[in-house]
Formats: sequence, structure tokens, C-alpha cells
Amino acid sequence: MRTQIYAHDIDALALGATVLGAGGGGDPYIGALMAKQAMETHGPVELVSIDELADNELVIPSAMMGAPTVMVEKIPSGQEPSAAFRQLERFLGQKAAATVSAEAGGLNSTIPFVVAAELRIPVVDADGMGRAFPEIPMTAFHLGGISATPMMLVDDKGNTLLLSTIDNAWTEALSRSATVVMGGSAMLALYPATAGRMRAHLVHGTLSRALAIGRILQQPMDRADRLAELLEQTSGRLLFTGKVTDVMRRTVGGFARGTVTIEGLAEDTGSVLRLEFQNENLVALRDGAPVATVPDLITVMDLETIRPITTEEVRYGQRVTVIGMPCADVWRQEAALELVGPRYFGYDLDYVPLRP
Repeated sequence: MRTQIYAHDIDALALGATVLGAGGGGDPYIGALMAKQAMETHGPVELVSIDELADNELVIPSAMMGAPTVMVEKIPSGQEPSAAFRQLERFLGQKAAATVSAEAGGLNSTIPFVVAAELRIPVVDADGMGRAFPEIPMTAFHLGGISATPMMLVDDKGNTLLLSTIDNAWTEALSRSATVVMGGSAMLALYPATAGRMRAHLVHGTLSRALAIGRILQQPMDRADRLAELLEQTSGRLLFTGKVTDVMRRTVGGFARGTVTIEGLAEDTGSVLRLEFQNENLVALRDGAPVATVPDLITVMDLETIRPITTEEVRYGQRVTVIGMPCADVWRQEAALELVGPRYFGYDLDYVPLRP
């Protein structure tokens, strides 16, 4: 089924995708501005199921790579996403029939709409993660044996770089280094594959889900009702309510890394929640004991507005609600947990699936 997405839909989509981004995925405001400008200039974009594409048609995901903290000050020109896409098409000698989100997240949910509007192609209603993760191989594409390369990187100055690597781990290492040299962020076209190859290695319906979540958060309703509807929509659960009392954040090696300390309010008074993040929130520890871990989603929401707060936006003094949401089923496989589980990120914790 094809759905027309208009510029006025983008704010809701970016808002919902930021909830699914688990604190990462890039600044939703910047991403929404880029997408709306492209769609106001070129017209609406079709959102399609991958089943509507022929097996031999090419699909190229679009994304941003780098530390979200950098994007707050290093604003893209707006030309980078389509430039990366076009140059990868040129290298492959084939036009793409569609683009798709590499991950859910504020900016990375909207970048494909920039490309789709300018090139007049549809966006597939799916993504490669069902959330946001910090590294290139952390995708369902990778689990399906799809190569991230050939991959094109473009920065805000107009530099372009084509990578062709022996495996996706090398893609991560080399592209991360290049992104640091490019100023900490770059736009990508990567994981090119036919629709037939990609079909089984997507998290389907992500963008429709993001749009539904965003529309809930835009409704003029009581804070408690909005939170209840959000938790119902996402099969999520309330983890903690409190005040941010400390934020330690640094940009290292192309990632935003750090710790957020939240002192409890209301029913959580007397307890402390510590969040550890690497672009995305990875681990939530209540009084030292884990209450949620990657690959499940951990998202910080403003206590009053129930709007998501990304890892680059969290600040001392904010009153917040922290929610947890179950990840896509693909991440609960043993092979996937070796790639995205808490031990991969250096935490001596076993993954315990979050239940609503």
C-alpha cells in the first residue's frame, strides 16, 4: 500500500522516530527542516512496502554518520544526502528504485525523505534496526550478509569518499576515521542491494510506527494520558522519573559518549538512575542494578511535555521520565546479541529482555 507523506507530516514522523532512536539518530529539528524544505520544493514522497518493488530493483539506504553532538553546531548544507546517493548510483551504473532509513532516529528517519523528494523516488516503510545503534554493522542488513560497501560519504564542504572494504567491520573502522577527519559528521549512501535481497533483512513498518507515535505526542491531552498512550503504542514501560543532576558527555572517536545521573522524584524518590550512552542510551542502572539494557530501547522524555530528549540535548536540571521499549525480534537472536548486546559495549551484564 502506498501512502503520500507531505511536508506537514514530517514533524510527527521525526518526533516518533526520536522516541524509537533511544537517544540517538541525530538532531530531529535539523532533519525535519531538511526534509520539509526538500518536500516543499519538490512535492510529497510516497511511502511504500518493499513488497511493491520488483526483486531486481535497487534500494539504497540513506543516513548520517558521526557524533550527534557535532550536528548541533555543524549544520549540513542540505545537498549532502542526495550528492552521496547520486554518486553511489553513478558508481554502480544503476538508478535506485527507492531509498530506506538505515536506522530509526530523529535525523536518520528524515534524511531518506530529502533524497526521495529531490530524486522523485519512494521511501520504503522500514529501516535496518527498528531503533538507532552507533555502528555501521549493527543492522539487519549486516545480519543478512549484505555488504555496507560500496559506500559513499559526503561532507558539508563537498568532499566525497568511496569505500570498498573486505567486510563491514572494516567499513566501520575506515568510515569512522574518515568522518572524524570530515569534521565529526558525514552523509552516507550505503548497503546497496536489490529489493529481493533486502526484503528479509529489514525491520518492516518502522516509519508508519514512528508517524503514529509522533501523532500521539502531538495530541492536546493530559501529560499522564499522553504517556499512557505512548507506552501502549510502543509496548513500553515506565523505568524511572526524576531530575537530571549530572551529565558527563564527551565526543570521542566520532561518537558522543557519556553518563547521565538522575535522582528520583515521586515514587522513585530516594533512588538514582544512571544512564550510559554511546550516541544512544545503552544501559539503565537503578541504584547500581540494571533495569534495561541494549538492544532494548531506553528513551528519556521530558516529564511535562512527554517529548523525547536525545543524548546531545539532555541537561542538568531537566525533569524527566525514562521509558523502556522492547527491541525488534531480530536483535534477540544469539548472533545479534554478540553484535549489539551489553557485553559488546563493555558492560559485564547479560541481556534480559524487557517486558511491557
